[in-house]
Amino acid sequence: MERWRTHTLLPLVLDALGLTGTDPATRRLAEAFGGEPAAVRERLVGEPARRSRRLLFASGGEIVLHDDAVAAVVLHLGPTPHAPRGLDLAEWIDGADGDATLEQLVTAVGAPRHFAGFGTPYLTLDGGYARLDFRDRRGWNEPGNLLSITVTAEEPGRTTRPEDDDCPSCSDLLVRREPAGGVDVEATVDALAAALAVGPLTEDAHWVRLADLQPLHASGLMERVESQLTCTTCRRIICLTLFRDSPPTFRYAVLDEAMRRPLEPIPPVEQWGDAARIAEEAGSMHHVDHEPGAWFLLEQQGVLYLHARYVINTMLDDSALIRLDDTEHEAYRTGGRSYISRLARRIHDGSPHEKSSPFHQRNLLRGPDARSYRDAVAQAVVNHTWLAEQRRR
Repeated sequence: MERWRTHTLLPLVLDALGLTGTDPATRRLAEAFGGEPAAVRERLVGEPARRSRRLLFASGGEIVLHDDAVAAVVLHLGPTPHAPRGLDLAEWIDGADGDATLEQLVTAVGAPRHFAGFGTPYLTLDGGYARLDFRDRRGWNEPGNLLSITVTAEEPGRTTRPEDDDCPSCSDLLVRREPAGGVDVEATVDALAAALAVGPLTEDAHWVRLADLQPLHASGLMERVESQLTCTTCRRIICLTLFRDSPPTFRYAVLDEAMRRPLEPIPPVEQWGDAARIAEEAGSMHHVDHEPGAWFLLEQQGVLYLHARYVINTMLDDSALIRLDDTEHEAYRTGGRSYISRLARRIHDGSPHEKSSPFHQRNLLRGPDARSYRDAVAQAVVNHTWLAEQRRR
């Protein structure tokens, strides 16, 4: 029998997952945490709304319920506002204490170790997962860095973290219509735009720009129009979606979920934008041609750019953006896409990540304006990427 079944109180935690707050298994867990919670926090999350309820115990335990079903159980090992001392881990896992490192926990629990991203180790249990949160998402081999253990039925990294329901940067950006409920689109867009302007949010240029969301929706040209913005605090991705024939939605997603959401081709701005937006687009970068998985040829006010993928090693690849010089521009005029393919191959073989490469200094994605160039490229190719093709299927 696995060690965690007989040498930990984790079975008590796992038994409560998915059950209601009044179920006997949940009540047994609450009693193990000390009885009645010291505080209860409630909020509605997203639209359609999900009710999030957090039961915080003076011992350092926490039970998170989504629509009255236990979604997560948290063992806080350090002090919190409602638990000055935090839980004594040794009472929950034999052979472990608050100074436990990742390897010590693996040994004490006797469960397989995995990672959801570089900074999020977790243990696989029968019926759930134990996510191990270390200080600054690092230092798991140093004693004293373990902050909490979160047990969920969902595999870490596949869905948003339950504790992020209360993220101070993004949890209050959805504005609901009163008294009917639902998304107040104009007020929510304003709130998102304000957060985007001051820093807690970043915008994904592979989707509809937030500023274009309402004009595109009003045009009726798309069945669904979606903007995606990432919270820099909790890393959740906000998906605000306006539909032609149904109410808008406001959802939080992790990266894999967000990437897989559908997006139709975005119509030319001339079909839906006002004069100012059309003029802005005229000065932007535009798609000219591409070779799937290899390169994009782009144009901006008569200047040509080549965005080419290259391989660094068997585990890592990257891309370079170079401005075609006069000689290359003329070679493209006479040689067409065959020349661009050869140039992209030269970039690939030229290892642009190395300073000795003739393309290193020319790579605009490494310069001071790298972010603006990346966004410009993303907006120019949004309808032409492999991912765009998958989203439309």
